[in-house]
Amino acid sequence: MKNNEYEVHDPRFRLLLQPNASMDKLTGECLWAEGPVYFPATDLLIWSDIPNNRMLRWAPGMGVGVYRAPSNYSNGNTRDREGRLVSCEHGTRRVTRTEHDGSITVIASHFEGKQLNSPNDVIVDSEGAIWFTDPDYGIISDYEGYRADSEVGRCNVYRVSPGDTQVRLVSDDFVKPNGLAFSPDESKLYIADSAASHDDNAPRHIRVFDVASNGELRNGRVFVEMQSGVPDGMRVDDHGNVWTSAEDGVHCYAPDGALLGKILIPEVVANLTFGGPRRNRLFITATSSVYALHVGVRGAAR
Repeated sequence: MKNNEYEVHDPRFRLLLQPNASMDKLTGECLWAEGPVYFPATDLLIWSDIPNNRMLRWAPGMGVGVYRAPSNYSNGNTRDREGRLVSCEHGTRRVTRTEHDGSITVIASHFEGKQLNSPNDVIVDSEGAIWFTDPDYGIISDYEGYRADSEVGRCNVYRVSPGDTQVRLVSDDFVKPNGLAFSPDESKLYIADSAASHDDNAPRHIRVFDVASNGELRNGRVFVEMQSGVPDGMRVDDHGNVWTSAEDGVHCYAPDGALLGKILIPEVVANLTFGGPRRNRLFITATSSVYALHVGVRGAAR
């Protein structure tokens, strides 16, 4: 990778890079690319193109095609322990799971009898619990969903235990909770607050919490304040480094919060995921495009 494609802020970052790897642009035909998720069984990448109300897919040798349209203005995606697609839908204001036969199961749509805002990003822990953020991006305009008033009245983070139908509140002190990711041992949960997207005086940071055995979040504190834009989607590698989206690319932070370096992207980055047969290829959704880059580290195994 050329020097003008990355910034090294700490010598440790060089060990996380693959200097001879090239940046591949998989597509540039999106309006706002989000929610990349990789399926190792089929070497398949799926992501959301939110304003176009569709989900796209890519596989080596097959190029880019439509996976689902309409997609209910899907945003964040992940896969569960059984390899099923779990999606956040702005249009229906719910979290769903796509079963192996293609049918759709609703995981979450209401909290205490009130309709959710617009679920944004989602992860599944090793026990099968589903964690998701619920800011109001999908209801503040008709661009990424349908304009509506919030019934819940605030933007929260929730958890749904495996085999349960109850949506449990895990945090209610975010302005606009966004991306989230576990540390490799799941003892810590990182959650982005991207509220500065609509208010310069609002948070633009990532917080980290200790995760108790019962699923409660404790000891919340600011992990990093973003230097460029706001944090959105993020992933963690198997060394515990946090790779997060930013205005100028992908920023990589050590577990102690030190900025190790940046991968510079010519578009605002929304999200990213590790994939490929060895989990060492970084797939990056950035505004109109999706990029792929081999790196020198693997994504944390889930």
